[in-house]
Amino acid sequence: MSDSARGEADRATGDADRVQEAASRVTGAAGRAAGVVDDVTAAVDEATGAAGLAAADAGDGTRAVRAGLPEPVKHEPTLPGPVFAAHFHLPGDPTGPYTYGRDENPTWTLLERAIGELEAPGPDGAETLVFASGMAAISAVLFSQLRTGDVCVLPDDGYQALPLVRAQLESYGIEVRTAPTGGDAQLDVLDGAKLLWIETPSNPGLDVCDIRRLAEAAHTRGALVAVDNTLATPLGQRPLELGADFAVASGTKQLTGHGDVLLGYVVGRDAEAMAAVRRWRKIVGAIPGPMEAWLAHRSIATLQMRVDRQSATALTVAEALRERPEVSGLRYPGLPDDPSHAVAARQMRCFGCVVSFTLPTRAHADRFLDALRLVDDATSFGGVRSTAERRGRWGGDAVPQGFIRLSVGAEDPEDLVADVLRALDASAA
Repeated sequence: MSDSARGEADRATGDADRVQEAASRVTGAAGRAAGVVDDVTAAVDEATGAAGLAAADAGDGTRAVRAGLPEPVKHEPTLPGPVFAAHFHLPGDPTGPYTYGRDENPTWTLLERAIGELEAPGPDGAETLVFASGMAAISAVLFSQLRTGDVCVLPDDGYQALPLVRAQLESYGIEVRTAPTGGDAQLDVLDGAKLLWIETPSNPGLDVCDIRRLAEAAHTRGALVAVDNTLATPLGQRPLELGADFAVASGTKQLTGHGDVLLGYVVGRDAEAMAAVRRWRKIVGAIPGPMEAWLAHRSIATLQMRVDRQSATALTVAEALRERPEVSGLRYPGLPDDPSHAVAARQMRCFGCVVSFTLPTRAHADRFLDALRLVDDATSFGGVRSTAERRGRWGGDAVPQGFIRLSVGAEDPEDLVADVLRALDASAA
């Protein structure tokens, strides 16, 4: 063989070796990428280990900071990043927890365990499912549990989307009865019901009902009980401990607390009932994105600090509003003279961040909102930045035109009270 031919052969062999080496690198990278989900899955499975069991006996702050975290692994983050996946490697028969992105996701799993540890701490266990929004969670419970001919009891002073839900239920041949939250009035329409829906404190009126009393009465009649726990949060009250079958909430509000995530969840202990909720989520596809789920889990770590600060400030604001002659209909369950205080004090561990009151006219309320400097005119509640709105502008709540729902944030109490009082002075002109 000539020298030139031998050189060409050596170069060809070298090229083949380099191609084979590159292919090996690609294969290795693919294997490592495929292992990421396995690593997260293993970490999730370890989350019920010794640290998780210890947290069950811990205080609210400790539980919130550590809720849902996997066991520590050297060189791994304390909270794994979001897993973005529509599908997962799935050779052979479809076994294991992660097969397709509409069914399960490792990032949801960690968040669901975190929420479950807050809503239902202890050894009894409860299943948690997260959804794309609070309304997705509400719809999943109602439409998975009710059939044509069933009877459902709703509050007539609850969240403004409930009338839309009522119309949809009735279009499916489900009878809907309503009664106010206050005074446990739903007891009067329970006979024959399949499901009782409770919202306490109610939004936006802040009435409170006795969850344990209503749950016992409903179960005696063979009805399931769901409690909207959005305003209270799991640190304010735990509906499952008070006898409810489902705790449902919008995680958009104080649970995540930064006004940047839409999320909902359902927690329950009955496996058959929760299987129906899970099936509804699969059919409808009302699932959160991995990034939203990760942001929510990250935010839960500060829940106890936010709840404590916001609840204490809300009471301070309510006490200041009580001294104003133009304010009527002031409601905050933490006020000793509030109509709901006695019931709230028995079942709530804190009283929330929302204060409601009424100013004399729509124009007066609008002037008040315009004069605020530390409070944003915005809907929703529970965020670290205070918000307020004239609730009647939406048209879905039976409230006076001057009705204000004020969500207290994490600002310094003195600054917030001063801003509210200054705005009231300015709006009186």
